[in-house]
Amino acid sequence: MTDKYFVDSHKLIYHPERVAQWDKAGEDWEKLKKVYPIYVEISPSGACNHRCTFCAFDYVGYKTQFLTLETMRKIIPEMTSLGIKSILCSGEGEPLLNKEIIPISCLIKESGIDLAFATNAVLLDERFAQEALQHVSWLKVSIAAGSARTYAKIHRAKESDFNLVIQNLRKAVKWREKNSLNCTLGAQILLLPENASEVELLAKICRDEIGLDYLVIKPYSHHASSITIKYKDIDYSNFTDLESKLEGMNSSHFKLILRSHTIKKYVDEERLYSTCHATPFFWTHIMANGDVYGCSSYLKDPRFLYGNINNQSFKDVWESDKRKENFLAICNSFNISQCRKNCRMDEINRYLWRLKSPVEHVNFI
Repeated sequence: MTDKYFVDSHKLIYHPERVAQWDKAGEDWEKLKKVYPIYVEISPSGACNHRCTFCAFDYVGYKTQFLTLETMRKIIPEMTSLGIKSILCSGEGEPLLNKEIIPISCLIKESGIDLAFATNAVLLDERFAQEALQHVSWLKVSIAAGSARTYAKIHRAKESDFNLVIQNLRKAVKWREKNSLNCTLGAQILLLPENASEVELLAKICRDEIGLDYLVIKPYSHHASSITIKYKDIDYSNFTDLESKLEGMNSSHFKLILRSHTIKKYVDEERLYSTCHATPFFWTHIMANGDVYGCSSYLKDPRFLYGNINNQSFKDVWESDKRKENFLAICNSFNISQCRKNCRMDEINRYLWRLKSPVEHVNFI
């Protein structure tokens, strides 16, 4: 199935200068500390209006904390000057719960950083669409079912939220088309035993009723710190025929993206690298309380906490001794088998591992 967005792969290949900077630095920390992230995940809100059965961040506690516009005004121009390219508003809560999210969106885009959202879209109202969508490169909505009843059970929300999300997205699509906005609008369903029979139904809703650009079908990846263990031992070998069942869903304006490569890795493959090279270099995660972590899979783990943007500049956090300690630990003592399977940086790490571990005769391209 067509994956023109490289959802099931990676896009680090489009940043050869940053990769070369990292590679040439070798083990020299004075050079490595100047390798700033390309991509940043931020949590505008620690609170969430849903309690999804699969939530990886349930252990954080859905705290009512928010990144403020004042703080963002301090760090966003700095991030631009350091070469940060993109920000995803997602994290441990629902980003649209932040009452300052519209001016924050405007600030990020006007500073020259590409902006995206991962949201449940319950709060994606007309005001957000009309005032913020013009600043957004892409917005992806989590919809874990094709019916209101199943949606309510998995999202642990009201059944009415299902139709509200569809209505909100339909309006957002109409606003985008009316104003010729360059914003990709899509959805994602996490493939679970409870919703597998509704994937085709959801795809038809996304394609025909809403007019979205794509629907991603993604496998679950268990987070070691998660309170929920319901899907810890999910067996995706039972879903290997899903792709053939969904053939023909694509159209000229809609793409169904089954993350078959990721599912295959979940079923068949062991991790092909022994060191995480992505951390602490090419990405970072900023929590709603301002804490900066090297990896979103280790929120609240002091080994990956570098500092806090409420009382430090981002540059000071990124070049801190805490980040150096994390780098040395990852290189020398960290057991990567502790990491969640198919983590956000898995494909990045496969690419970087090949660079650091070349095969013979590399000049015969």
